[in-house]
Amino acid sequence: MSRVAIVGSCISRDLWRFRGESDTHAATELLYVSRTSLPSLFATPPTGFRPAAKPPGGLKAQPHRALVADLSKTALATLVAFRPTHLIFDFIDERFDLLSAGPALVTDSWELEASGYRRQPALRGARTIPRLSAACERLWLDAAAEMAALVRATPLAEAKLILHSARWAERRRTAAGRTAAMGHVEILPGRPGDIAAHNALLARYEKAFVELMPPLARVEAPDLRVSDDGHLWGPSPFHYVPAYYAAIWDQLAPLGVRPSLAAA
Repeated sequence: MSRVAIVGSCISRDLWRFRGESDTHAATELLYVSRTSLPSLFATPPTGFRPAAKPPGGLKAQPHRALVADLSKTALATLVAFRPTHLIFDFIDERFDLLSAGPALVTDSWELEASGYRRQPALRGARTIPRLSAACERLWLDAAAEMAALVRATPLAEAKLILHSARWAERRRTAAGRTAAMGHVEILPGRPGDIAAHNALLARYEKAFVELMPPLARVEAPDLRVSDDGHLWGPSPFHYVPAYYAAIWDQLAPLGVRPSLAAA
């Protein structure tokens, strides 16, 4: 049975939901690292951060674990210790701004805002590094090189590396089954997202990543990148129609990804 690690977003995690494997199953063979960014993974943790004993701000357990991992910088050690047979990268979560708090970097996700951790002394006064800025892109490219070095120097070198290539959808399927333009989108409430700019950024990220990393298999379904108004998680440029997940899963199977129980 394959042991799959995902460094990415719900577009990869939802492949297991597509197979009917939900959060209620035992978390044995899938590791999901999300709500982070490559620069944040390799950064110094904010000094004095203290996670709550229970998820604050109405967060569920998995999003809270992902948030705490991003703040505490534990994800990479967990990833290496997991010793995956397959390691999937997707960069859809690479849409959030970064926050700089002294030498520390963290991901300015919705979960961070909802948790109230932004108000802790560890992050008070943190400076925003906009995702579409040249500074953020430079940080990301440096971190991509660090990821390549980590993979080569650890048991991750034994994993089958897979790039799940994705973009923000420009079209959506309505509740009536019609196709329409995406229209206005937000990254966080009150923070609009530019679909074309972020898709161009994703293309640059992927090109650089492929050049830096050991050989990667690539899975993609460009013609099926259509947002689904009826998606489990609601309308979004990266909540796709069911046919998308089916097409990607069909590409993963020949790479040796086998059914496994999904992580919560």
